[in-house]
Formats: sequence, C-alpha cells, structure tokens
Amino acid sequence: MSDTNQTYSISDLAREFEITPRSIRHYEDQKLITPKRNGSQRIYSKGDRVRLQLILRGKRIGFSLSEIREIIDMYDPTAGDEKQTEHLLRKIAERRVALHQQQQDIETMLTELDQLEQKLNQNIEA
Repeated sequence: MSDTNQTYSISDLAREFEITPRSIRHYEDQKLITPKRNGSQRIYSKGDRVRLQLILRGKRIGFSLSEIREIIDMYDPTAGDEKQTEHLLRKIAERRVALHQQQQDIETMLTELDQLEQKLNQNIEA
C-alpha cells in the first residue's frame, strides 16, 4: 500500500492526536472532515488526517470552528496556497491583536484585584 493511500480509523486518529472519538465525530458533524464509510465504520484518509491536524492547530491558537472552516475551505491544491497563506496571515494578525487586548484587560483586572485586596487588608488591620 502506498503512503498516499494510507487510511486511519477513528481510534487511530483519536490516539495519535490525544482527543476523543467524540471530538472527531463533532468535527465531522461540522463538515470539517468527511471520512469515507464502510458500513458504519469511518475510514479516514491522509487528507482527513491533515485536516484534523489543521483543525486542532487552529483550536490551540484560538480560532473558532467557523474561522478554521473558512481557512481550510480556501485551500485549493491546484491553485497553490498563496491566497490561503495571505488569509491565514490576516487571521493570525487579528488573533494577535485580540490576544494583546485580552492580556491588557487581564493586567488591568489583576491590578484592580491587588488594589482591592490591599484595601481590604488595611481595613482588617485598622
């Protein structure tokens, strides 16, 4: 069997990526991956495995499933991946801005908590 014809079961992928089969079925329900079927058994291709890897990478960096779908759906192997790369770079920049804003918000909240804690401790000591 050639490497391009490699297939995987749901348990193979779940074990490899340390996720539950239920998560994989959820991505299938969301039409992010579309395995073939042999009766009730799902048969995942190498392409499905790559898509799952991209989905999980997108989740780790904070993309929503709809954003991940948008990026993955842009991929056209015949047209090259420049358009997808440019779109992904824009999405990364947007995500970076959002994360920096969250970081600033968290810093502000921590400062406010520190101030409140200090004030409460002063009230106890008084």
